This record gives sequence, structure tokens and C-alpha cells, in this order.
Amino acid sequence: TTTHRTWGFGLCFLYLRNVKGFAWNHKRVRRIYRSLELNLRIKPRKRLVRQKPEPLIVPAGPNMTWSMDFMSDQLADGRSFRTLNVLDDYNREGLGIEVDISIPALRVIRTLERIIEWRGQPLTIRVDNGPENVSAALQIWASKRGIGLEYIQPGKPQQNAYVERYNRTVRHEWLGQYIFETIEEAQDHATRWLWTYNNERPNMAIGGITPAMKLKTAA
Repeated sequence: TTTHRTWGFGLCFLYLRNVKGFAWNHKRVRRIYRSLELNLRIKPRKRLVRQKPEPLIVPAGPNMTWSMDFMSDQLADGRSFRTLNVLDDYNREGLGIEVDISIPALRVIRTLERIIEWRGQPLTIRVDNGPENVSAALQIWASKRGIGLEYIQPGKPQQNAYVERYNRTVRHEWLGQYIFETIEEAQDHATRWLWTYNNERPNMAIGGITPAMKLKTAA
């Protein structure tokens, strides 16, 4: 028990009986085990009460808060690629999925500019602390645009829960269902899946309607 400090009586008895070959029955071993107070040698750790994270506030309207995050996968030939997912927190609408081998900060900016052209500008974009998100280029762009960048705490993905839940749906319903030969094929699938997600797939988080239907209620 000095050597194997995490072993309880059961493992100790099986070790003596099956590995070392002693014929002692479990009653005798348990009696000695208890008399030596080996059952008390490991003090239980004090368990801390886990505080529940504060739920994210649902924006009162579209374009108030967007969430943005990256995902990774592989093509059929083994090359890795990334996706940039942008979500409107108000109606859980997927605003864009950008797919490429690499998506640096300047590519992120171009993608956001393209979305803003048809959707309008957000007040805030919630992001993690990835290198693209903390880059000077993105921060300068956001400052010029008057867009706030809201960074979550390191190691706290629950603070970006809307896009994390969206990522799980992307993985389960699209990304994990196909093997893509090229980036162009993956981007084409992403575009078509995104339309279905926004216009045909009911979302339980917004009352069982589609993001497009939720957006119409704000008009």
C-alpha cells in the first residue's frame, strides 16, 4: 500500500491472491487491512462547490452581438483545413462559414466585411483568445468600425456558449457527415448546409422555429 497509494482493499486483495499467489481468503486480508488502519491512509479531498456559470444574455435584437469561432478538420488526402463560423446571438443565425487551409486575421476581416455588406454592422463580436482574434489587425479594424471585441476568459468556452453549441451542430450535421476532396467542395457544402440551417431547420433554443423566422419577428 505504500507503493500503490491509490489502491483500495479490492485491488490489494486481488493482487495478493491472483498476482502473488497467496491463498488467504478475503476475510482474513480485510481483518489485517483494517487492523493496520490502511483503510484510513488516504484522506478524502475536500470537494468545492462548483459555481454555475452565469447564463449568456440574449440580445434584444439582431446585430447586437455576434459570436465567432474556428473549427478544424481534414480533407481526404489528410491536409488540415479550418472553418470560421460567425453567428448572430439574437436568432442563432449562421451568418457565414469560411473554409480554407489557413484563415489569418486579414482573411477574417474580409469575411466580416462581406457579411456586413448584406447584414449590417454588429455592435459587439464575442471571440476567444486565438491568435487571429487578438491580432493588431483585427483590433484596429474593429476600432475604426466602432465594433467592440468582447474576449472570453482563457479556458472558459462556456462564455461563448452560443457559438460553441452551434459548432457542435456544424460538426454533427455537416462537417462530420462527409469526406471532402477539395477546399472548394467543402465550401460549397458549407454554403448549402448553412442555408438549410437558417431556413429549414427548427432550433429548440429559439422556440422551435428557424433563425429566419426569428429574424422576421424583429422586423
